[in-house]
Amino acid sequence: MGAPGSGEVGVLATLERVLREVLYLSPAASTYAQRIDRLHFLIILTTLVAATGIFAAAGYFIVRYRRRPGVETTPRFTPRPWMESLIIGVPLSFFLLCFYLGFRDFVWLHNPPKDALDVYVTGKQWMWKFSYPGGPNEVNVLTVPQGKPVRLLLTSRDVIHSFYVPDFRMKQDALPGRYTSLWFEAISAGSYQVLCAEFCGVQHSMMRARLDVLKPEEFDTWLAEHRRGLQARQDGSGGLALPPMAEQGRLLTVKFECLRCHTVDGTAHIGPTFLDLYRRQEKLTSGDSVMADEAYLTESMMDPLAKVVAGFNPVMPSYLGQLSGPEAGAIVEYIKSLRSDQQQPIPAQGPTYAPSGQ
Repeated sequence: MGAPGSGEVGVLATLERVLREVLYLSPAASTYAQRIDRLHFLIILTTLVAATGIFAAAGYFIVRYRRRPGVETTPRFTPRPWMESLIIGVPLSFFLLCFYLGFRDFVWLHNPPKDALDVYVTGKQWMWKFSYPGGPNEVNVLTVPQGKPVRLLLTSRDVIHSFYVPDFRMKQDALPGRYTSLWFEAISAGSYQVLCAEFCGVQHSMMRARLDVLKPEEFDTWLAEHRRGLQARQDGSGGLALPPMAEQGRLLTVKFECLRCHTVDGTAHIGPTFLDLYRRQEKLTSGDSVMADEAYLTESMMDPLAKVVAGFNPVMPSYLGQLSGPEAGAIVEYIKSLRSDQQQPIPAQGPTYAPSGQ
């Protein structure tokens, strides 16, 4: 005897498989792909049933209320209020149901789990570069664990690209000078194709990468091996290698003199302190509030006058054209690493003195 409802589950699985074959859809390899496909199937089946009902009613009306010969008249039909309510209510109910399911998935997609693995993705004519906060860096190969949420933070070094994985049903633009994000959870181990879905130049069609999904224990082994190799190269036993992203970011804050205006220990200075800045709610001069996430921090580097924190002078220069996408991501990772032991983040305080010329 099967478990209760196992027959229904089997029927639904068979129906999904048939619909995928009929619609020439690739297998759904992520949790998001499953949700999107089911919403897609609901809309298609609802449309088919409604279209069948409309054509059947039209055929009946053509026969029942056809034009009569001679003096024979066509019978007059006066709809009752419940019929009109049914005709309006049923389509409206299905529309609201589809809207609810779509909006629910939209909200779900834009709120990644807190334990998601972050990977920085940089698009460049015509390649994809993937950077893990603790190392390593990969070109055209993204490796992720099966069954674990992964958040991608995307940017571009030149023009607009679009990160597209057909089997995962996910697509997100990568924009120069800012970060966008999306997250997914792979449900099947294997290799999947990554494409660019935004025309970006003469070799746009060749801008491809591979997404490898490993079982959790295999991914842990892969990551440990790459980090050991990275550490060995840093120790001088091999060729030159880039340090982990947070350390890169620390060096970049020195190179670009960020610490002339910002502190890393919570003390007040010309600009907001970096300590506990990540995901802190900041009140702006406009009266609005903003969360200091990756997108806001990157925007503040590229267009610092767009959202000025209340109590601070708008004196920060723009680093647009000076900081590349990976460099901005490294500084963000350094800011994320500056966390205090206290439960409540340090609130932003105004400058202790005005810079020269103010």
